[in-house]
Amino acid sequence: MATGAGIIDPGRRLRTIFPDLRSYIAAGFPCADEYAGASPAFAWDEIVLSPVVPNPAMIIMAAINYFEGETKPTGAPEYPVLFLRLPASQIGHGTPLIRPRESRKLDFEGELAVIVGKPGRHIPRAQAMSHVAGYACYNDGSVRDWQKHSHQFTPGKNFVGTGAFGPWMVTADELPDPKGLSLVTRVNGIEMQRTDTSRMIFDVSYLISYISTFTPLQPGDVIVTGTCGGFGSTRKPPQFLSAGDVVEVEIEGVGLLSNPVIDEII
Repeated sequence: MATGAGIIDPGRRLRTIFPDLRSYIAAGFPCADEYAGASPAFAWDEIVLSPVVPNPAMIIMAAINYFEGETKPTGAPEYPVLFLRLPASQIGHGTPLIRPRESRKLDFEGELAVIVGKPGRHIPRAQAMSHVAGYACYNDGSVRDWQKHSHQFTPGKNFVGTGAFGPWMVTADELPDPKGLSLVTRVNGIEMQRTDTSRMIFDVSYLISYISTFTPLQPGDVIVTGTCGGFGSTRKPPQFLSAGDVVEVEIEGVGLLSNPVIDEII
């Protein structure tokens, strides 16, 4: 549990019952209130943050999901464009994004991540938000040339160390409505993307309902809701990430995710 002074560690007591965050989410965050006023066990500089959910069974990503101006983006589909990201591609807050040796076209995409709290299949849209455990920031780092090898996004979206997920989860009781939140992405302190989450074409409830139609959702699954314009490959000239850059994704009411960039060393 995050506080301004550091990290409260309920895991010392609960780890024997709940081996990971997925199982704790599935149980409905038991005993959380007991720890709200506890003293931090660790200072921030004593820890390394993992991805919010280090071992999700499923990470489903949405693409082409923000209005630009008053209209849908060019080529926007009738239904959500979805693809999968692998857990091994993820990193936590503060851990370096890795620019792979195979490419110099590592790009950034600031996004809102949704963590599933309750299992479900064929979830009605009207009930979808009751299946949310919480929210986090996400940088869907994308290796653009590999992404464009074919019409499938998979290669460019799954290089090791390119999906930043953090810094923490804000639970749904703390943030009951994810609409209208400002979302800003910066590179080296310079604003590159700005939108708010009310500009999603397919909002959180729609995505949950739609995805649960074709696959069951489980606690700890992650749905990442897409990005707006302004990412590097859309700029003139294109602006890709280099070693030494620092990328920040900040979402109102959620937090600030920050990651430096390094070149891959093998």
